Amino acid sequence: MYISSETPEQTDNRLRKVIQTSELKIYDVEYFFKECPIEKFELDERALAIVRDEEVWSFLIPSESSETENFKLFSFHFKDGLDNSGFVGWLASTIKRELGTGVFVVCGQNTRRGGIFDYWGCPASIADDVIELVRKLRE
Repeated sequence: MYISSETPEQTDNRLRKVIQTSELKIYDVEYFFKECPIEKFELDERALAIVRDEEVWSFLIPSESSETENFKLFSFHFKDGLDNSGFVGWLASTIKRELGTGVFVVCGQNTRRGGIFDYWGCPASIADDVIELVRKLRE
């Protein structure tokens, strides 16, 4: 993890380079969180991410119904050696400021592909606008 002392303008410029050089993937299908009690864990091979609290396992899987709270997903793999610290807060704040929506982020680690990677989820109802904003930031 990088620790840096920079002005807000320097941070913005650095993180714009991070988003421009990252590998972006936009998922075709919508996803939702399927929950199951802690004591009844059974791996769902479709899960992109699995997290838990004290009561439930939560699997991020392809949507099975329009009745669930569905999300559009996109992910970033970052260029190795580039300081991406602060990226989640910067992009989430930009999306909130520009479009009024929140997002969720689930992170993982793949050393072979530059280290930390992020899955981002936004409400399916505003997904086109979020994706357009992300693409604009990558220009």
